Amino acid sequence: MTDRPTKVLILFNHTGEDEYEKMRAVSPDDLDFTPTYPIHVATALDEYQALAKGLESEGFEAILGNLEDDITRLLRLLEMEKPDVVFNLVEHFRGDSKLEMMVAGVFDLMSIPYTGATPFALALCQRKGLTKQILLANGIPTPRFRLLTAPILPRRHGLHYPMIVKPGREDASWGVDRDAVVNGLEELMARIEHAFKEFGSPVLVEEYIEGRELHVGILGNQSPRVLPIVEYDFSELPPEEPRIISYDVKWNPLSENYHKVHSHCPATLSKRLQKKVEAACLRAYELTGCRDYARLDVRVSPCGQVHILEVNPNPDLTEGVSFMDSAEKAGLSFSATLRMIVEYALARKPAALANSGGVRLPDSAK
Repeated sequence: MTDRPTKVLILFNHTGEDEYEKMRAVSPDDLDFTPTYPIHVATALDEYQALAKGLESEGFEAILGNLEDDITRLLRLLEMEKPDVVFNLVEHFRGDSKLEMMVAGVFDLMSIPYTGATPFALALCQRKGLTKQILLANGIPTPRFRLLTAPILPRRHGLHYPMIVKPGREDASWGVDRDAVVNGLEELMARIEHAFKEFGSPVLVEEYIEGRELHVGILGNQSPRVLPIVEYDFSELPPEEPRIISYDVKWNPLSENYHKVHSHCPATLSKRLQKKVEAACLRAYELTGCRDYARLDVRVSPCGQVHILEVNPNPDLTEGVSFMDSAEKAGLSFSATLRMIVEYALARKPAALANSGGVRLPDSAK
C-alpha cells in the first residue's frame, strides 16, 4: 500500500454574488475620503484558495467543496472525495446561521473528523444570552444584560446607560452599527424595535463598556495556548462615533470608519492585566466547549475590569487578520497554523475510519 497525502476537504457554503467581487469595480478615487487600506479586498473564493494553497504547502492534498445550500451535494462531495478530514468553514445553511451546527452534526453522525467546534459549541455561542449566563454562573465577568423575546423592556430594567443593542443570535457584528449604542430611553426603545423588525427574536440589550477592545485568539485542546492579543485603536474616529467594532469597521472597505480603526498586536498590557485577560478567556473557551481554535472579544474598563463580550468558535482565518495576525506574532506561519488545526481534527479520527482510507456512505445517500 503506497503512502498518500492526507486529503482535506475545505468545505464552505456560498451562493449568489460576492459583494467583494463587485467592489473591484469601485475606484478609490470615487470615494469621498482617502482610504488607508485597500478597498479591493480578497473575495470569499480568494480566501478559500489561500487556505488550500497553505495546506498544500504543508504536504496535504486540499480540495475545495461548496455546499451550495444543498445537503445532497454535501453527501456527494464526501462520497466522491473521500476526505480524511473536513476543514469546516460553513457558517450558515439556506441563509440561516442557526443551521450552521446541523452541518457539523452530519460529520459527527458519519464519524468524519472535522476542524473546529462541535454542534453543541456552535449552537451555544450563537445563543448570546445563554453563553453570558454560563459565564456569569462560573465567575467570568460579562456586561450586565437583558435578553428580550418581545420589544418590551420594563422601565426598571436594572441596566445603566450607555447600552448597546444587538441581535441575539447573529455573529460577525451583523446588525451592529453606530446607532446600536444608545444613551436614553427613547433611543433604546427605537433601537429595540429596529432590531426585532430586522432580525427577530431574541434581542440582546447590554451595558456598553467604555474602554479598551481586545481580540484574544486561543489555539489548541488539551493545553490550549493564548496567542498574542490584538487591540483596536479607535482614536481616529469622530467624537460622535461609538468606539465599537461595527459591521462596517469589520467588513466594509467602502466605509470611512473601516479606515479609521486600526489594530496592533501584541497589545500593550501590564503583566497583571494580561494574566487576568488570559485566565478569563481560557476559562470561557473551556466552559463553552470550544476546541481547536477560537477568538474571544473582550472589553477592559478604565478601572481594569475584564469583560468577555462574545466567544467566537471557528473565527475568520484570513491571513494577516485578527486570529491569524495573532498566530503570526506567536511565530506561527499561516500554513503552520492551518496544519495544526487539521492535526487537531485528525487526532480525533476514529480507528475504523483511519483503516478504511476514506468515508463510506450508505447506498441510499449516493
